[in-house]
Amino acid sequence: MGSVSTTSRGPRRAPASRTADGAVPYDAEVLVIGAGIVGLSTAYALTRAVPGTRVTVLEKEPGPARHQSGRNSGVIHSGIYYPPGSLKARFALSGSAEMAKFCAEHAIPYELTGKLIVATERAELPRLHALIQRGRQHGLPVRELGPAQIAEREPHVRGLAAIHVGTTGVCDFAEVARHLARLTSAAGGELRYGPGAEVTAVDRRAGRGVAVRTADGSVLRARVLINCAGLHSDRVARLAGDEPAARILPFRGEFHVLPLERRELVRGLVYPVPDPAFPFLGVHLTRGVHGDVHIGPNAVPALAREGYGWRTAGAADLAAALGFPGSWRMARRHWRYGAGELRRSVSRRALTETVRRLLPEVEPGDLLPAPAGVRAQAVLRDGTLVDDFLIDEGPHTVHVLNAPSPAATASLPIGREIAQRALAALRLV
Repeated sequence: MGSVSTTSRGPRRAPASRTADGAVPYDAEVLVIGAGIVGLSTAYALTRAVPGTRVTVLEKEPGPARHQSGRNSGVIHSGIYYPPGSLKARFALSGSAEMAKFCAEHAIPYELTGKLIVATERAELPRLHALIQRGRQHGLPVRELGPAQIAEREPHVRGLAAIHVGTTGVCDFAEVARHLARLTSAAGGELRYGPGAEVTAVDRRAGRGVAVRTADGSVLRARVLINCAGLHSDRVARLAGDEPAARILPFRGEFHVLPLERRELVRGLVYPVPDPAFPFLGVHLTRGVHGDVHIGPNAVPALAREGYGWRTAGAADLAAALGFPGSWRMARRHWRYGAGELRRSVSRRALTETVRRLLPEVEPGDLLPAPAGVRAQAVLRDGTLVDDFLIDEGPHTVHVLNAPSPAATASLPIGREIAQRALAALRLV
């Protein structure tokens, strides 16, 4: 599950006393499971939409943004990649400007740098031109660049043609999550984190909301449950008695950084032209708000839901993945792409060859390992990789089953969307 806030977990709650009519009172109107950036933005949105709403966030980690929200390249995406009408496009287009404004208002490090999407082969030019048209459809400030103009912006980058997208930037999403937690707490929300706050059981009764048991033995009753558990979202849905349409399969994204003396090779953000068949953007170059230059990520199957390295494996996670028909169908469909990703994972030279398509001067010794991230990728039974937000609703429950990039960029409008669904469910309880 995501992570939580700066507030310490409160004492174990005693069993709730009964009211005069014998009913057990609710501990909260809304329980949010998971304190990544989406869960925290949802809790924050609830406190703003209806001040006084009792919101409790449960998180099994000792701090906020310990998984996807705090393990990424920190890019504020413009929305240029996403099909018009998709949730990803709608959320990214509004969320990028809103995220920049939020960072400015709360003194969170951010910078609108713009970015280059670079074609290095002639076969990529049609896809690049299609992205230009899509950017214009979205009303984004896009410019076509030739080789000389690419060199003006990024002297060490080489390409046949590029797009410059002016509304892309970088920020510190982990700090955004921590600030959302502080704002939620200041508005009266309760934030519980640590191993004892892990949800172990969910009891849902018609017309009476939900009861949740946590690892420390506490039981909390609420009118509505919001599942923002990220890597564990499908499991939480099944605990609640719902059968999600997709299964979460973890993909590890491995990052590298340039050493301090080689950071001048990259001034801003440089991306390859993505393959539209996959929900991954390819290995890219990112200068972050703190001056470090990240290279990556690739995308390889993780051996555990929280498998941040090849040595981390979980028998139960592996058995569940191998027993899911969608895993095998996905593998048969995309094995060539996967083989290339695996090769780059185990071979520094193979990764260097890929990076050199954009950055010819890079050497294998320039690629220093950095902390990896694990993407919670929703996969359907037929092997289809879910490429948009997937939000399911059941009685008294809202399940966020797929929150792909640009989830961090668009977390504020996504949080409002999820909060509105929860408030609608509240009116039915």
